[in-house]
Amino acid sequence: MRTLDAGADKPLAFADLGPEENPALGKRGLRLSALRPELLDTQLAALGAAAKATTADVKVMAPMVASTEEAAWFARRVREHGLPSVGVMIEVPGAALLANHVLAEVDFGSLGTNDLAQYTMAADRMEGTLSDLLDPWQPAVLQVIGHACRGARVAGKPIGVCGEAGGDPLLALVLAGLGVGSLSMAPSKVTAVRYALSLHDLATCQGMARSALDAPTATAAREAVLGQAHEDLLAVL
Repeated sequence: MRTLDAGADKPLAFADLGPEENPALGKRGLRLSALRPELLDTQLAALGAAAKATTADVKVMAPMVASTEEAAWFARRVREHGLPSVGVMIEVPGAALLANHVLAEVDFGSLGTNDLAQYTMAADRMEGTLSDLLDPWQPAVLQVIGHACRGARVAGKPIGVCGEAGGDPLLALVLAGLGVGSLSMAPSKVTAVRYALSLHDLATCQGMARSALDAPTATAAREAVLGQAHEDLLAVL
């Protein structure tokens, strides 16, 4: 479960903190929870009660974490409510660059590729004319993801991906090569992604990842990976 990710492009009347000059860089996600801790406590109390009443493996993560201090604060609040598994969204480049320290405070990380692309490329995800900059194949975005994955390995914590990137069969191979351990996607995309992964071993995925990271453009990155893909995958892409 992700705690409330209100603000910016997801405004909620009951969590409105007033007008902001730049909402995407303002009091959203975990920052809102820090300013309105009663909202966070209500969510965590409900999740704690649900966890006790069921056999579900409840995991809780926070959006918009930017620093090690924020990760530690959130982890403490979650565990105070009897929830043992706590994670953070890695969708701010600062958190990705310090992933070894940020993830040392929690149990897992989840890469929010939509916002991570927005903040890495300084391109508003609500601005359609900037869609090329928000392409998850952008080598700069992939390099930030790779850095976060290396940090996760240092911290000894699992890291996954949520967002549109996980549902792209070709990009899923690159993400696996970078060190991503789990992918979240729409149910309709699971079959194609599973098929792509079944055709390639980890060493091949790692080679694809290196090629994508070394590419100068998003188009070149995708073309480089296409050139290494199994012919059976190429037939269905």
